[in-house]
Amino acid sequence: MGRVHSKSDLPTKICPVCQRPFTWRKKWQDCWDDVKYCSERCRRRRSEAKT
Repeated sequence: MGRVHSKSDLPTKICPVCQRPFTWRKKWQDCWDDVKYCSERCRRRRSEAKT
């Protein structure tokens, strides 16, 4: 049986668009270093964050 992890043990990042923290997700396990935005909505709004 696998190890049980608590959510507080997962790595987090701050979204540059909404400035909110977001945590690691299993779908990001292969590309976590490349993930910058917490959601598709923030990814689409990324140009607004630069102003």
